[in-house]
Amino acid sequence: MALADWARALDNSINRRGIVKRRHQGWIPRILPYTGYGSMRDLHVLARAIMADPKADARPAAFRLPGSAHGTMQQRSLRQMWEASNPFDAANDIVDLVVESAQEAQRGWRQFFTTQVGNLPVTITIGDQSVETRTDSNGYIDLLVSGHGLAPGWHEVRIKPAVGEEVRAPVVVVDPAATTGLISDIDDTIVITWLPRMFIAAWNAFFLRTDARKPVPGMADFYHEALASAPNAPVFYLSTGAWNTLPAMQEFINTHGLPAGPLLMTDWGPTSTGLFRSGQEHKRTQLRNLLITFPNISWILVGDDGQYDPLIYDELAREFPSRVKLIALRLLNPVEQVLAHGYATPRDGKYIPPRIRPATIPLITGRDGRELRIQLRAVRAQLGL
Repeated sequence: MALADWARALDNSINRRGIVKRRHQGWIPRILPYTGYGSMRDLHVLARAIMADPKADARPAAFRLPGSAHGTMQQRSLRQMWEASNPFDAANDIVDLVVESAQEAQRGWRQFFTTQVGNLPVTITIGDQSVETRTDSNGYIDLLVSGHGLAPGWHEVRIKPAVGEEVRAPVVVVDPAATTGLISDIDDTIVITWLPRMFIAAWNAFFLRTDARKPVPGMADFYHEALASAPNAPVFYLSTGAWNTLPAMQEFINTHGLPAGPLLMTDWGPTSTGLFRSGQEHKRTQLRNLLITFPNISWILVGDDGQYDPLIYDELAREFPSRVKLIALRLLNPVEQVLAHGYATPRDGKYIPPRIRPATIPLITGRDGRELRIQLRAVRAQLGL
C-alpha cells in the first residue's frame, strides 16, 4: 500500500471515530452552505456537512443576496434566515451586521477542527424541484442540477439533511447575455499575507483573527471599475486554499467591498495519487470548467506573479485565445517574492509580455489595485470595457 493510501486510511479512521464521539456527545450534522453558481441550463449547488453541537449559539455565515451579478453581499446569521418571517428585512440585516461583527472578531482556528459527515442523505430544493443526493466521503455536496428553472440573478436553494436543520444556500445564475466575467486569485492578489506560502493556510486557519486580514490597496476599486460597463458579469474567486477557510474569505470579500461571487476552493489531505492535492491542477481544472459552463464569456484573469498564475493564465490564453479578454497581475515586492517561493524575483524570471499567449490579449501589471486601474484605463477602449 502506497504512503498516500495509508494516509487516506488514517484520515478516514480518525474521522469515523470523531463522528462516533460527537454522536455520544449529542452532536448532529450541520450543513455549511457555500455559494453555488450556474447557467440557465445547469446549476452547481455547493455545501459541506460537519458534526456540530446543536446547543451552540454559533451559526455558519450566510448572506443577503446582492441586487446585481457582482454586487456586495451583506452578512447575516443563518438563525435569521431560518426564523425571520421576512428574510430580506433591511433593519434586521443592519442589526445582525453590528452584532455579528463583534461576535466574529475571533481567532479562526476553530474552522479547521471539523468532523465531516460522509454519505449523509440530503434533499436539495430549487424552486418547486427537489433532488435527493448524498454527501461524498469528505462531507461535500457538489451537485449539478440540469433544468433548474431559475431566472438569471441571485437565488437561494434549500438544503435539508436527513438529520439536522434545513439551511439556505445562495446561488447565482449567470445571465446568458453576459459576455464578460472576472476570475480572481485570493492570496497575495486581494489579501496581503506576508507569510511563507507553505504557512499561509495554517495561519489563516489557526491563528489569524477573521477580521484582521489586510486587503491589497485599491483592488476592490479596480474590480468595480473593470466591471463598470458589465453589470451582468459574473465574478469567481479561484484559490488553492482549503474549503475550511471559505467562511472567513467570504467575510473578507464582503467587509472590504469586493464584488460578490462564488469561491472555488480545494480540499486538503491525501488523494489516490499523493499526500496533497496539486494547487496548479486545481486552478487549471476549475478554469476550464468555467469556460465550458459559460461558453459566451470572455474572462478577465487576475492573479499575482509570486507563484504560477502567470503561467496558468498564459496557457489558458494560448489554448483559448477568444475566451481571455485581459490578464492582470499584481507584482509582489522582493520580500513577498521570497515568502512566496524563496527568491527575490518572480519564479520564472521577469514576466515580459508576450510569452505564450497571443499578443492581442493585453497584460497589465501593478503593485496594487491603484496601479492596475491606471493600466486598465490605457487598454479600456481596446477591450470595450
